[in-house]
Amino acid sequence: MRLLLATRNQKKLAELRRILAASPSLIDVDLVGLDDVPAYPEAPEIGLTFAENALLKAREGVKYTGLPTVADDSGLSVDALSGMPGVLSARWSGRFGYAVPQGKDRANLDLVLDQVADVPDAKLGAAFVCAAALVLPGDTASDSREHLVSGTMRGRLLRAPRGDGGFGYDPIFLAEGQTRSNAELTPEEKDAISHRGQAFRALAAVIAKVL
Repeated sequence: MRLLLATRNQKKLAELRRILAASPSLIDVDLVGLDDVPAYPEAPEIGLTFAENALLKAREGVKYTGLPTVADDSGLSVDALSGMPGVLSARWSGRFGYAVPQGKDRANLDLVLDQVADVPDAKLGAAFVCAAALVLPGDTASDSREHLVSGTMRGRLLRAPRGDGGFGYDPIFLAEGQTRSNAELTPEEKDAISHRGQAFRALAAVIAKVL
C-alpha cells in the first residue's frame, strides 16, 4: 500500500519509515514523499495551530494524489517567548529579516538564542510540539476519514548549539532527563522520546487499524 507523507524533508521521511518498520503490521506500507509524486500546488501553512496546518497539508495531499496522506506540523514553543516561535518555527528568522550564511535552520536557531540572551537559565523552559494527521480518500463528510494525534517533548534551551545530528532547533534543545542535546542523540534515541516520534507512533497505530 502506498502512503504519502506530505513533506520534502528527507529526515522526516526517514523518521516515519523507521517507526513504520518497527510495526509488523505495516511492513507492506510504501511511504513516499512529495518528491515522489507529481507536483501539485502546495497551500501555504496559514493555520493558527499545529493541528490546523497538519490537516490542511494532509487534505491537499489526498486531493491532488488520491493517496492516503500523512502530514505533520511541529515546532518549538519557548516559555519566555510566550510560546513562540510555535507554528512559525520553520520561518521564524524570515519574520525579522534575520539571516546568516549557514542557512535558514541556523538563522532560526540563532535568532531564538538572541531573543533569550537576557533570560535567566532557570526560565529557559521550552517544548517541541507536533500534530500529525492522516486523511483518507473518500467521502469528505465521513467522520472516519480524518485522524489527528499529537506529541510533546518538554525540556529547556541551551545557550549554544551542541551536536551535528537532527535538524532545526535540535542543537539547542535539551530534553527532560537527558544530558545530551537532541542533536547529540542517535536517531533511535531521539525517536524514542521526541514529539514527532510520539505522534508518529500514535499515528502508526491508527494506520494499522484503518488501512
